[in-house]
Amino acid sequence: MSNERLPASVEAAGLIRRAQADGDFATIIKRGDPDRGALLLVISSRGRHVACLERTLTLDGAYRWQAVGPAESSGSDEIRDFLAKRTRFDADLWAIDLDIAEAERFIAETTTLG
Repeated sequence: MSNERLPASVEAAGLIRRAQADGDFATIIKRGDPDRGALLLVISSRGRHVACLERTLTLDGAYRWQAVGPAESSGSDEIRDFLAKRTRFDADLWAIDLDIAEAERFIAETTTLG
């Protein structure tokens, strides 16, 4: 299995299509570098914050999704502050908002995919 990743813009589009194919809502909050930008998912379910996931590079060179940021049920101010801080730290960051009916299932599937 190759550890090479798709360009960030392609992976972002795929994540959005995946959510929309299931009848869920997905939109890009912030566009980053089209090729090498980091990906951050802000996941909610029926408007209630569930988690943030970020794709990270592990020590063995593989990419994995990891929970980061505000805790479940955090308010919009806390999430907005977190995103602003991350954007200041990484201008190439892609932030994607996903409002998913079965958020826990999506998270479980996404984190096992790597």
